[in-house]
Amino acid sequence: MTEDQAFIDRILEEKGRGKNAVIPVLQAIQAQYKYLPQPILEYVCDHSEITPAQITGVASFYSQFRMQPVGEHMIKVCVGTACHVKGAVQVYDAFRREFKLEGENDTDIDGNYTIEKVSCLGCCTLAPVVQIDDVTYGHVNTNQIKSVISDFEKHKNDKKRKKFRKGDGTEIQGEIRVGLGSCCVASGSDEVREAVENVVENSGMNVKLKHVGCVGMCHQVPLLEVVPTDKEPTLYAKVRPEDVKQIVESHFQSVGLMQRLKRSLTNSVENIRTDAAWNGVERYKIDIREKHVSSFLGKQIPIATEHRGVINPTDLEEYLSNGGFKALKRALDEMKPNEIISTIKESGLRGRGGAGFITGLKWDLVSKEKSDAKYLICNGDEGDPGAFMDRMLLESYPYRVIEGMLIAAYAVGATHGFFYIRAEYPLALKRIREALKICRTNNYLGSGILGSGFNFDINIYEGAGAFVCGEESALIASIEGDRGFPRLRPPFPAQQGLWNKPTLINNTETFAQVSYIIRNHSVSFSRIGTEKSKGTKVFALAGKVARGGLIEVPMGITIRQVIEEIGGGVANGRTFKAVQIGGPSGGCVPHWLADTPIDFESLKDVGAMMGSGGLVVLDDTDCMVDIAKYFLTFTQQESCGKCTFCRVGTRRMLDILERITEGKGKLEDLDELEKLAEWTGKGSLCGLGKTAPNPVLSTLKYFREEYEAHINGVCPTGKCQDLITYSITDDCIGCTKCAQDCPVDAIAFKPHEVHVIDTELCIKCDACRQVCPVDAILVK
Repeated sequence: MTEDQAFIDRILEEKGRGKNAVIPVLQAIQAQYKYLPQPILEYVCDHSEITPAQITGVASFYSQFRMQPVGEHMIKVCVGTACHVKGAVQVYDAFRREFKLEGENDTDIDGNYTIEKVSCLGCCTLAPVVQIDDVTYGHVNTNQIKSVISDFEKHKNDKKRKKFRKGDGTEIQGEIRVGLGSCCVASGSDEVREAVENVVENSGMNVKLKHVGCVGMCHQVPLLEVVPTDKEPTLYAKVRPEDVKQIVESHFQSVGLMQRLKRSLTNSVENIRTDAAWNGVERYKIDIREKHVSSFLGKQIPIATEHRGVINPTDLEEYLSNGGFKALKRALDEMKPNEIISTIKESGLRGRGGAGFITGLKWDLVSKEKSDAKYLICNGDEGDPGAFMDRMLLESYPYRVIEGMLIAAYAVGATHGFFYIRAEYPLALKRIREALKICRTNNYLGSGILGSGFNFDINIYEGAGAFVCGEESALIASIEGDRGFPRLRPPFPAQQGLWNKPTLINNTETFAQVSYIIRNHSVSFSRIGTEKSKGTKVFALAGKVARGGLIEVPMGITIRQVIEEIGGGVANGRTFKAVQIGGPSGGCVPHWLADTPIDFESLKDVGAMMGSGGLVVLDDTDCMVDIAKYFLTFTQQESCGKCTFCRVGTRRMLDILERITEGKGKLEDLDELEKLAEWTGKGSLCGLGKTAPNPVLSTLKYFREEYEAHINGVCPTGKCQDLITYSITDDCIGCTKCAQDCPVDAIAFKPHEVHVIDTELCIKCDACRQVCPVDAILVK
């Protein structure tokens, strides 16, 4: 038997050989070979119950799978919303030009690199983001493509290389947060951690070093908090590894006379100040009990993110010391299942996945079903471009989500649970696996949980990258091993769900709020928010905002408060134009409606929706027609194709938008867009198609003049390539930087002279504007 055959036999044995094993088997094959080799697939069919039709159906449906060979290295260009508005498409095009790729070919001629677009890499504050294998490059612009590739080639065999870098190859040491989430790691937290370890070890200090989960202050990272036992905690932001020694030694004494003398001398020489900013390190004071730190955290109420920045994600003892599993113990020891459901109903908790269905009512429906088996699923299939709320909750608060699932399972009588998490979220999968293992060891999962008669266990199912699988019935089809097609309802999953058994499905954030409600009683949750929208909501605040990050705010807070008071306003002195709420399912809310409260009803009234929680700020340089086309392109590509209204309607709308952005539109196209949007929403089977028109309808409603300008041949913001022209003004100093960076030689090299762009050759890649030191490039 060959090595390949032995590998496949082992995979078939591990994953099972039945119909529902198709997706995990293909995932294992692709992880081994980077694509799905035909001989391997034939061997699978010959030695299992899996048929060629099942393989073709699944592999062609989920974006994760590739049927053609790929290069030695994978280049992933993030085109999530935050990256898109900062030029990700131009970066992707620049990579293709560098490798001379044409048509649908995505692998260079030497077979070294394959380039692909991905919806989100979870590093929005580093936008635009590019990942080559396991190395992440942040803030990449089009004239840095060669340096990115050169840097990767130079360090690809260096096991000690830093895995997070800027586009020019320099190491990223401080831009996100110190912690253990995806964004945290990308900030260079390991360098800060190593610096702390070195200082503590070399000085002999009796100081405990601890990693914590997501704090949410992405705009001020890396963060380092010093917590003396007898003094107020101090939180340092934008910390560099070279700052660590001064920070630590300004709070803790070294052991021994020589060390103390050295520290005293160092302090007198370097004049360390602890009451102001120094060496570029911004200082915040934090009172953990008040949950307050500057204006960013001041208006936030951590419930799903309770104890943010304080506990280690997978440290069970620490979770327990902060009230962890107290709610589960209370539910098992003191409450009957119907009492738990009544408490959830009284709290007013609604599903945080987007639809806002009353959580207690859904639990009640499942609990009343009679069946020998019931299932519970945590929906962690967060596919919105630029949304990372569920990912961060799974990475930073795994026990909290598990506890919520256990309470729900006990309340509805579920016999087994599943985490449905996208395979491209490796850190979330790693943390959940570790947490589940620890829970089983400590009797929080399995038989007789905590000495009760309650038996329950949870497994992980890895999604293969289909946005539509965020819809309940499509998610169920995926776990069962099929293409993720939604189905008509009723029956609802509560009656006939996974394997035709009653099934409770809730979003990650919904489960993360359950333990707080049970532990603190329903009124503690219901008094937060508005009359119909209770509690808090977690958002991924990104885009053209000064302070982005993971935030949790009370329902009813206004858009303006989030952007100005929490986000610090629009970045780079630009003007606030609109905010996109809810991702592809949401809509664009203009700046003149910024006082709109963020709750389920108010957002619906202005043509948006809560969605899963993406909140992207747009400024005066963003084209609203381009934004509408961007989101519609995403939903059209992600449409499963089952129902005609969605399959054809989104395609027709996208065709019209493409014509308009190319300057080929007509005024009557706008009326046609509205009609198509209306019928697509009415006739589509699932939430994807029903909400796909929202970005189009909202931008048409509030920014119709921009559509009309495009029809007249003008893109007011200069974003639509077919409608703009690049030129050089008399401010040009003849530095030749633009000529050197032009990939098609459209600018003649003339030192000390005003340069000229040959518009016939210009491909409008924006490289010249990005490198011009005097802003002499005019785009109109």
